[in-house]
Amino acid sequence: MSKPRIADPKAIKAFGLTQIYTPRDDPTIDIVFVHGLNGHPHDSWTSKTTDCFWPTDLLPDVLASLRPRILTYGYNANVTAFTDGASRDSVVSHAETLASNLAANRNLRDCSERPIIFICHSLGGLIVKRALIYSRSLSSEKTEHLRSVYVSTFGILFLGTPHNGSDIAKWGLLLHNICNAVLPKKFMEASPQLVKALRTNNETLQHINSLFVDIMGRFHIYFFHETRSTDVRGTREVIVDEHSAAPYMEGVERAGIEADHSHMCKFDDDNAAGYEVVAEAILRYSRQAPSVITERWAEEKKARTQEKKAKAREIYDARIDDPANRSMPDLNRTGRDSYLLPAPEVAVTLRDYEIEEPPV
Repeated sequence: MSKPRIADPKAIKAFGLTQIYTPRDDPTIDIVFVHGLNGHPHDSWTSKTTDCFWPTDLLPDVLASLRPRILTYGYNANVTAFTDGASRDSVVSHAETLASNLAANRNLRDCSERPIIFICHSLGGLIVKRALIYSRSLSSEKTEHLRSVYVSTFGILFLGTPHNGSDIAKWGLLLHNICNAVLPKKFMEASPQLVKALRTNNETLQHINSLFVDIMGRFHIYFFHETRSTDVRGTREVIVDEHSAAPYMEGVERAGIEADHSHMCKFDDDNAAGYEVVAEAILRYSRQAPSVITERWAEEKKARTQEKKAKAREIYDARIDDPANRSMPDLNRTGRDSYLLPAPEVAVTLRDYEIEEPPV
């Protein structure tokens, strides 16, 4: 019997998806980690004290019977991604790339309908939100493979992600505080233009949260907030406060983690503060997800079939109603290619455009 495969930390790609844990039998769930500003797909989740990389060192033991496939996603998380909407590394660009990468990874392994659980830290949560908004918006037959990410997503754990409302000024202050917490002091002091951008150029982030409210009821969501302050230029501050990171919303779970903003996503061991509540949520979601996502895919396929039937009916009705078709010459007698239209004696019916129902 084959053993589970765990990726060498040195093999984890800085950009894109890396499969860091593969069970020995067919997986039943995909768990995807997404880091935040100035983060890294390995280091953001690794304890600086014990070097514990909990997505592979701890989590597989909790989920062993459920056969998870665990992935981590990396992207160029420099600060311009969250300040300049026109940047090649903007939130929107990163989100679309995440959706495309994940859809491709799953299509290649013939597991597009497998449930997904996202675990994201800080502003990485905005990347995940935007990816799901993007995936949901795609309904064309040519892009419906990308919609699979939205259909398959069951749960999201947000660790220190800001869920502010529409106050742009507060967004600017919040982003500035996050940068102070995760970027070198010298970098901030040498970048006055960055400080200005942080305070004014954040309409994109505001818009993402507004759009996500419309679809968040579809997912199981857990908000986690930091309970310890961070040393920012000689003062202690809570970077993303409880009100922003864990607002009270119907049907949403919330909890604090006894750590500061940068360390709330790192666990020294399975006794670390906050680990058990995070691990239990992932375990519970992993148990609940398969039956729910199977049902959602049945509904999705039914809706797609009905849409194709409606389009076929439109084509049929338009053809019947077109006056040109009533006086169409007999192409068989004029020497034109006979395959362009059915022979005169063959009646065209809606059955010619029927779409086969998918098996359930």
